[in-house]
Amino acid sequence: MMNGFRVIGVAGAALLTGGLMAGTASAAPKAVPKASTVSTASSAVAAACEVNLGSVTAAGDHRSQVFSATVPPTRTIDKIVGRGVYPAGLAWRSGPMLADPNAGGPDVSGYLILANGMYRSRYAASYDTGEIFSSSLERVGGGWGIYTVFDESVYQDAGFSRTNEYGMRSDGLLYRWTLDSKGVWRNATTYPGFGAVKTMVLISKTRTYDTFLANTRGGALYTIHIPTTSPMKPVVKVVRSSTWQGFDSLVAAGCGQYGVLLLGIDKDTGSGHMYAVGHANGTATVIQSRGSLPATFVDPVYFRWTLPIAPLNGE
Repeated sequence: MMNGFRVIGVAGAALLTGGLMAGTASAAPKAVPKASTVSTASSAVAAACEVNLGSVTAAGDHRSQVFSATVPPTRTIDKIVGRGVYPAGLAWRSGPMLADPNAGGPDVSGYLILANGMYRSRYAASYDTGEIFSSSLERVGGGWGIYTVFDESVYQDAGFSRTNEYGMRSDGLLYRWTLDSKGVWRNATTYPGFGAVKTMVLISKTRTYDTFLANTRGGALYTIHIPTTSPMKPVVKVVRSSTWQGFDSLVAAGCGQYGVLLLGIDKDTGSGHMYAVGHANGTATVIQSRGSLPATFVDPVYFRWTLPIAPLNGE
């Protein structure tokens, strides 16, 4: 932690029969999802973990809120990382933001959607004030106003690295791109049928696959396991069948070898909830509620602060 800003580095249902294929889903009353119990040892592991929740405010600031997985959760940091980074009111979606710590402040980089365009954002800021020393926005392309989900997977180990970008359109078409060594988006591949998905978040990444956790408008919770091979062939499994429709944003962070911490944010009520999620295993997946988050969530865009080496072991 440097002057109040912390980046956390460690911390077979077929598609044709699964509920994700539906273009629409019947509405269900909102409810805080029920959770199963876990062992005392697992609870202790989860309590030692935390999530660095990022957001873009209505004013275009970058914000960091760190929540520890106590019961109930506690907020240990609430800080503006960069002031006036983006034009007010233009941010639509954001992928994870990387923050490399330096003596004066973080060097921040990542992709986000502003209005109808995708941009690569970079800036350096002061730890103390959030003042921007230098910044740049590099346009990647247009037509992004119809994308309801955007996320990024960066995986590195000895002698190997990959970066994949994922975007889901409002019609349920899922895209994946692979970045080359120069950062150029290549090898676009698609898969249809996710029209019922409300939002999704990366929970696991390895050399050979990525796994997302997705909620639907009808309330179901699914894992979407995506091998890195082409063409893209996701494998979807149901985790829970109901009560998850209230969350508009999902943000996850690694929790050692236990699994992940999951934050669910309901923008209609301005509320948030934390869960400790064990390794994904269909309906047998352990999900423990840690409680409501001690904050009100009114920012337009939420994402996770991360580092390239930060592990995600959700599956």
